[in-house]
Parts: sequence; C-alpha cells; structure tokens
Amino acid sequence: MLYKIKDYIQGLQKRGTLTFTLCEIREKFPSFSEIAIKSALRRISGNNAIISVRKGFYAIVPISYALRGTVPPELYIDDLMKHLHRPYYVGLLNAAAYYGAAHQQPQAFSVVTPFPPLRDAIKKGVYINFIATRKEIPQMWLKPFRTESGDIQVSKPELTAADLITYQKEIGGLNRAATVLYELIEKLDFNLLDKLFFDFIPVSTIQRLGYLLECVLEQPRLAKELHSKAQAFKCKFQKIPLKRSKQKDCFAVNTHWKVIINEQLEIDDL
Repeated sequence: MLYKIKDYIQGLQKRGTLTFTLCEIREKFPSFSEIAIKSALRRISGNNAIISVRKGFYAIVPISYALRGTVPPELYIDDLMKHLHRPYYVGLLNAAAYYGAAHQQPQAFSVVTPFPPLRDAIKKGVYINFIATRKEIPQMWLKPFRTESGDIQVSKPELTAADLITYQKEIGGLNRAATVLYELIEKLDFNLLDKLFFDFIPVSTIQRLGYLLECVLEQPRLAKELHSKAQAFKCKFQKIPLKRSKQKDCFAVNTHWKVIINEQLEIDDL
C-alpha cells in the first residue's frame, strides 16, 4: 500500500505536478482505510519526499530540493490558494524581487488575500505570511510570473510600491520600505494608474508614497505623476503623520502631500 501511494506521488512529479490533496489520495485509493492512508503519507513525509503545507494539502519535494527537505512557496502557492478557493497575489519584498529589487532578502513569503484572515504557515523554516485585505483584489494590477510548476500572481511594480508603504510593519518599517522603493523606481509608471488602483490603495498610502518619492528619494517626476493621478481620481488628502505610531505634534508639515514629518528617513547603502 505504501509503495502504491508513493508510486502515485512520484508519477505526479514526473508529469510536472508538485501538489496533491488528501481527498485526491482517498479518491485514487478507495480500498485503503483512512488510518492506512495517513500512515503512508506520514512515512513518505518522514523521508522528506513531501511536505504537509496545510491540513489536507501536500507539496512534493523536487529532487533538486531534496537535500534541503523543503519546497519554495512559489512552487505551490497558486495550487494552495486554488485549493482554498481564495484570490491572492504575492506581494511586498517577494514581489519586489521579481522586478530586480533583491537587495533586501525576504524573511517571509508574503501573500495578500481577502478576509477572512488565513493563519500564517511555518513549515521547515519556510514562513508564509498571509496578509488580509478587506477590499477586492484588482486583477488588473497583478502580473503572472512563470515558475517551475506554473504561473503565480504577483503585484505589479506600482501596487508593490504602494503595499510596501501600507504594510511597512510586515517588512521592518518605513526605512526598509524606502530602500526597496528606491530599487523599484525604474519599473514604476504612475501614468498607468486607474480608478481600480485608487479604490484599492488607502489615500494615506498615496500621501506617504508621494512624500517619499519627492522628498526622500528625489524623484520629482514620479511624484508629480502620482499627485496628478491622485487629483484626477479625487483623492482627498488630510493631514497625516509620516510614521503612524510616533508622536505627531510640533513637527513640520509638507503642505504638498499634507504629511507631518515626524520621522527622518535614510535609505540603506545600495
């Protein structure tokens, strides 16, 4: 029985499939008991041939990753989210890396998906950080990237830039966000922004992003493009602190972006 299930899993890998579900095994081997199936899967997992990513969902460890005994999330994240019936996109530092901004090594694999929140996953040193959004994901602002196992959905550079500001705590703060943003500059085109973008991104993020581009990263052209689009889509700026968790009284205010400059930022040496 063990070898039948093992042979089936190896057959999946030969056909280029790197995931399977417990339900799938039950359907393929209806004569096997639940206890027998789970026992076989535990033994195969113990040999580092498969990983239980989430209850009832498994990733097959490719031969090229056998010594590590783990699987990069980008090889199974699309299948996992389809299994969970959840729209998603790979974002933040992981998305930035797809556009060449790899100076900051991600400590987690960041995935944005709508509410309700998903519990973060930690498997053999691989940390998947699920970030919940209350808004519908704008498919227009996602780009497919090819992996060894198929396509994954990744935020486009403009959405990535905005998310670095919105979810700055997830990546280590505003200084780090500014550093990665600097590496993304050549990929940004804010003339492309549309209503879907401004419906999805908080106005406060637009203000902080514009301030960083204009006053910290010295990118007046990009800042002007962003400001013009924000005005065209009737974004209403209100006075906000640059750093949300810090005192905001008695600090200068950038009147163009209505940002209270309560934090001095320095980007890392590149």
